[in-house]
Amino acid sequence: MNAEWRWDFAIEILPNMLWATLNTILAAGIGYAIATIVGLLFLLGQRTPIKIVNIVNREIVEFIRSTPLLIQLFFVYFVLPQFGITLSAWVCGMITIGLHFGTYLSEVYRGALEGVPKTQWEGAFALNFTPAKRMRKIIIPQIFPIILPPAANLTVELLKATALVALVTVVDLTFEAKQINSITWLSAQCFGTALLIYYIISRFFLVPFLRWLEVLAARKVGKDKI
Repeated sequence: MNAEWRWDFAIEILPNMLWATLNTILAAGIGYAIATIVGLLFLLGQRTPIKIVNIVNREIVEFIRSTPLLIQLFFVYFVLPQFGITLSAWVCGMITIGLHFGTYLSEVYRGALEGVPKTQWEGAFALNFTPAKRMRKIIIPQIFPIILPPAANLTVELLKATALVALVTVVDLTFEAKQINSITWLSAQCFGTALLIYYIISRFFLVPFLRWLEVLAARKVGKDKI
């Protein structure tokens, strides 16, 4: 194994790495979209008046949150086919990531709703707003500043978690780095380049965008974001 850094080789493999990065970004986007929907469904399950639904919902959330994402991914990819459910590697990865982070988002949503002062709920009832209008006009604008910081952290974690899909042959940035390394054994260049790309995406694109959303949401409700 050659540990010496070679800039010429790093530049040579960069186009392939950047092409694979598109799959990583796509996986993160789809995974977060699924997580958002799953989180809302679990939130509704928590707030339903049907007790058995509450119990089942809570146990599912705790089970997913208490088990490793990697094992969940392997279960969906390797075990479900034994029960006649065969999914592509890409679909397995997206479903697993979406479900896993959806449970965390459901807790973020729950905490945000509980963070809205009781007087705001009472005021919405007093104005005789419909439930939909109550949420749209009064509650949702107030929970955005509460949701965004923890949701932003989860977004960064989700981006990093997409690297796991390489283990079920999804061709993302990590998979491409592994493939090139298996041929050349220039590990420093392969994995070093991958690390730099992950860092650049997160530090200079994703995090600033999420911070901008936090500032925007805070201004919408008349709060200054420092």
